[in-house]
Amino acid sequence: MVTQGVLPFRYECEPTGSGMTALAGLPPYLELAVVSGLTDSIRQYLRTCSDQKQGWTDAQIVMSLVLLNVAGGDCVDDLRILERDEGFVRVLRRVELHGRPRKERREQERRWRKERKRAVPSPSVIFRYLSTFDNPAEEAKPAAGRAFIPAPNEHLRALGRVNKDSLNFAQQKSPQREATLDQDTSLVETYKEKALYCYRGYKAYQPMTTYWSEQDLVAHSEFRSGNVPANYQNLRVLQETLDALPEGVVKVYFRSDTAANQKELLRYCAEGKSERFGVIEFAIGVDVTAEFKRAVAEVEEGEWQPLEREVDGQRVKTEQEWAEVCFVPNWTAQRKEGPAYRYLAIRELLKQAEFPGLGAQLPFPSMSFGERQYKVFGMVTNRDIPGDKLIWWHRARCGKGEEIHKVMKEDLAGGHLPSNLFGANAAWWGIMVLAFNLNSLMKRLVLPQGWSPKRLKAIRFGFINLAGRVIIRARQLIIRLSGDHPVYELLMEVRQRLRTLRDTTRSVGLTRGHL
Repeated sequence: MVTQGVLPFRYECEPTGSGMTALAGLPPYLELAVVSGLTDSIRQYLRTCSDQKQGWTDAQIVMSLVLLNVAGGDCVDDLRILERDEGFVRVLRRVELHGRPRKERREQERRWRKERKRAVPSPSVIFRYLSTFDNPAEEAKPAAGRAFIPAPNEHLRALGRVNKDSLNFAQQKSPQREATLDQDTSLVETYKEKALYCYRGYKAYQPMTTYWSEQDLVAHSEFRSGNVPANYQNLRVLQETLDALPEGVVKVYFRSDTAANQKELLRYCAEGKSERFGVIEFAIGVDVTAEFKRAVAEVEEGEWQPLEREVDGQRVKTEQEWAEVCFVPNWTAQRKEGPAYRYLAIRELLKQAEFPGLGAQLPFPSMSFGERQYKVFGMVTNRDIPGDKLIWWHRARCGKGEEIHKVMKEDLAGGHLPSNLFGANAAWWGIMVLAFNLNSLMKRLVLPQGWSPKRLKAIRFGFINLAGRVIIRARQLIIRLSGDHPVYELLMEVRQRLRTLRDTTRSVGLTRGHL
């Protein structure tokens, strides 16, 4: 017998169907999609396949991509791997029509002229489906060199309505009176022929995402070309996000970097122009312009206060200082009666005053105070809280925002766009957002408390990627794990919580509870 490798083990293919699966922890996500009404929302709003009496439905296609994201696939071809997982395929086939009326089951069966052989759509079906989200008439409009966002077609708008239902479900199960919205963009590098160059000099797309901190959910995400600047139509995106917030939210806070430092947006928030939420308290980064530097230079040395952080109940000094700045841009001085805008400056001493070869061209704004040189940052706010607390509150968005973008682009499939068509990539991104929020619901509402801060890769290792065997016995579907598996008790707890969620959800009539 020929040795396969260095160590004494061999690989062989199972000669007969065994029902083995490497994704024994994935079916609870399918259950959560049913309980949360995600599958119902897809059927209600997405009508791409509704006029077609044959083939795959919108719910089957979109859910296959959502599950692919959760399982770790990052491209359309990875559906082939999902299809080869014999045990999970058995689960999909068995639960697909569960709980649906006889009429719907018969209609589903009549969609196939021949015997259906696959449990998930093929890559060719996915590519054709994604192309229906494209809006070629809109993409032909932009002039060369100008920022432009193609208007979404009805199918792409429908994905947003599906996501809005996810927010409603989260709010119904875990009510929040406040919504802290963190708005930021992220570059997704690509080599697609039609992609445009971003400010960093490579081809990319640059989605703008608004994150709801209290619910750990993406409240809104707009797919954009790489040449669209981060400060383009931020107010419109904020307004669309406000429209998506569910009932019960009565107070909104807003955080962003310098891209949102626009007088229209600041006035909208500070002057209470939102009919629903009134004044929106914010903290937004400020560009360190020459005018801002002059205002910072007028701050007396004794007015700079050390920026301290709390560690284990103790106040610990950092290497930064902050101060209030008397800075009045022209647009804020045009009205005598109006909201007050506070400007803060943060400075950090440069330990190395001169950088060899760079001279004065530092990669960040800096100022000299006496013989010392400092990094300088700015912030504008309408909040009336101590400056140090305001700074830490604003910075809470930074680490979390970077983590969210990493999850979307690395843990999920947002970083691998499948098409040369803008609308197809926008749909791929939107479906990824549905998967992000589904996983967030799983962490916050279903898994035990210790799982909430875990990244998706850790959840895959400890919960999703479990070896098991799927068998059918006495008309029951059984997923059998290895003996004394440590995750068995966790799976039982998760399923009990899902059942409780299902029962309470039915009592308020949010979902019919089937695929």
